[in-house]
Amino acid sequence: MAQVMVNFRMDEDLKRKMEQTCKEMGLSISAAFTMFAVKVTREQRIPFEINVDPFFSKANIERLEKAAADANAGINMTEHELAEVDE
Repeated sequence: MAQVMVNFRMDEDLKRKMEQTCKEMGLSISAAFTMFAVKVTREQRIPFEINVDPFFSKANIERLEKAAADANAGINMTEHELAEVDE
């Protein structure tokens, strides 16, 4: 089977750490990505759980944008007491 070159970008520090981790397992980074591709293809799924960070949900972003706009306009500003620290 013919071999092809696959190129993609990644953070330099992440790549260095990935190469080191692969080396410690006796693998090249190319072998590790090939294993990943085989598993994805065989199982027809990403072989680990991927979750959405609820902080970035549409509803939360809208709430944060409204709060920022209100704050910039001086609306809905409430006073609060600062917590005192026992020394």
